[in-house]
Amino acid sequence: MATGGDIGVSIGPLAGIRVLEFASLAPAPFACMLLSDLGADVLRLANPADRGPTAALHPGDPLDRGRRVVTLDLKQPGGVGTALDLADRADVLVEGFRPGVMERLGLGPEVCLERNPRLVYGRMTGYGQDGPLALRAGHDVNYLALSGALEPLGPPGAPPSPPLNYVADFGGGGMLLAVGVLAALLERERSGRGQVVDAAMTDGSALISGIVHGLRARGLWRRERGENLFDGSAPFYATYACSDGRFVAVGAVEPQFYAELIAGLGLADEIAASEQYERATWPDTKRRLAEAFAARPRDEWAELFADSDACVTPVLTPWEAAGHPHNAARGTFTEVGGHVQPAPAPRFSRTPAADPPQPPRVVEFDGDWPARRSGRS
Repeated sequence: MATGGDIGVSIGPLAGIRVLEFASLAPAPFACMLLSDLGADVLRLANPADRGPTAALHPGDPLDRGRRVVTLDLKQPGGVGTALDLADRADVLVEGFRPGVMERLGLGPEVCLERNPRLVYGRMTGYGQDGPLALRAGHDVNYLALSGALEPLGPPGAPPSPPLNYVADFGGGGMLLAVGVLAALLERERSGRGQVVDAAMTDGSALISGIVHGLRARGLWRRERGENLFDGSAPFYATYACSDGRFVAVGAVEPQFYAELIAGLGLADEIAASEQYERATWPDTKRRLAEAFAARPRDEWAELFADSDACVTPVLTPWEAAGHPHNAARGTFTEVGGHVQPAPAPRFSRTPAADPPQPPRVVEFDGDWPARRSGRS
């Protein structure tokens, strides 16, 4: 058995909380990254025979940061017993396997909670712990499709466009799991008891799409893709190509911001700001805005609108974003192991999170929950 070291003393609002993470794919590690960023002591259990993405550690991968890693073969004698001993010492357990896997290993919530009644047992799956599809394989795009969150995305007349794997894996999956764990920890302070958190990416994707259901209830969302407020059809909520082949994003939803947009583009005499929400005018207005933005390079437009409330921003690549003056001033990005990555968020006034420590390396472990080193790595 082995563990990764070089993780400093925890600070942050979750300092003192121990999280036992069973190595899995992106959504559960993202949730544990969030908990670690907030100060939790996260210990990952990895299969020593695993050569896939659940085992690989890389200094540039944010999902690996803030961990000590223990290699433990749960199929060998004593492996499950060691895992149970670690769960006895944990405040939170996080697993991302299909329903029934942990039960078959002898590590299900009934066993763990009987031994450690204060344990918050977080479960991350695609379709949830029950239901007709609970045991079915899937990925982000499948959970988005089933939840209704995918169909509205993309241009009209074309197939729906998956938004990378941002929404189901991370927003509707890992983020929802982290919220559930935090809520269960808070409730435990009142009851003294832990519980199971069943976080499903399909459920989370449906939850995130609540804005669409709300707009439809108000009569502000049409069924057809490409005819709605936030799907790129409105000229004041869209992206536009610039003369250098790069893009700007426009989000001038409110009338006063739209008026600033039209004025900044020099189109105040051609486009009536009062007709902003007249859908019949949208195609022609969007064409005029596209022609205007195509006349200058992206960064020139960004500078022109820098001090305006027209809601015009440059569309930055992930690699450009860290260098933007606002992100630099806020410290939105940081460097770990020589690699730039997003910094912990949100910010706390009294219990700020530490800078992410260096990624872990695998070293020998004596069987107990490893103590943190003093100081930062």
